[in-house]
Amino acid sequence: MFRNAQRPLLFCAVPEDYPVPGFVIAEGWLFERSLHPADAPPPGFHSRAASAGVRFNGFYLFHLIA
Repeated sequence: MFRNAQRPLLFCAVPEDYPVPGFVIAEGWLFERSLHPADAPPPGFHSRAASAGVRFNGFYLFHLIA
């Protein structure tokens, strides 16, 4: 998962076997951590939406709910 430096509640999740999107490689995004299946998902992460996002886009953008 990557965190947006300007909007710290905005995350981009990318499966490890997918290329990191070009917009994430640019300045402004920081690697946050890996998310493993046994880990509790962060608030705001929805597995079904993530699956759809990855299927269509190769990544999943979500907003952390504090």
